[in-house]
Amino acid sequence: MNVFLPDITVITILLLVVGFGLVLLEMHIPGFGVPGIIGAICLILAVILTAQNFAQVLVMSLGILAVLGIMLGVVMTFFAKGKLFKPLILSDEQKKEHGYISSSDLDYLLGKKGVAITDLRPSGSVDIDGVKLDVISDGEYISIGTKVEIFKVSGVKLLVKKVKI
Repeated sequence: MNVFLPDITVITILLLVVGFGLVLLEMHIPGFGVPGIIGAICLILAVILTAQNFAQVLVMSLGILAVLGIMLGVVMTFFAKGKLFKPLILSDEQKKEHGYISSSDLDYLLGKKGVAITDLRPSGSVDIDGVKLDVISDGEYISIGTKVEIFKVSGVKLLVKKVKI
């Protein structure tokens, strides 16, 4: 009998095949992890039932880890090039013509004046040139109907203050 390689039985082969199959299923269809956990248990049982010393446990464990690493690499390559991964990747640019507006496009609103259409405590809505915008006041309560001015644009955040009459 070899010190490093254990005697493989039918039960060991069956546990390894079922274990690798369930782990592959978990890699392919992620969920709650039940197939992956059961697969890992099958692989651990195969090692426990077969190995007779620590060297055999180590050799079998390293072999199983190597096979799992190769399986993960194959699955990741398959997903990256296959139809299953494409819905997760943005393939088109987000252009103005298609209705996308970047946050830097709001700079044109700086200095515009409008009317609060909701109470601003501190956030709410204002009407500027017939367009409803979500804004934040500079910290004070602004009641509905009050004239306001956009004094700062920070990304998509519009800061307003009361207009002094």
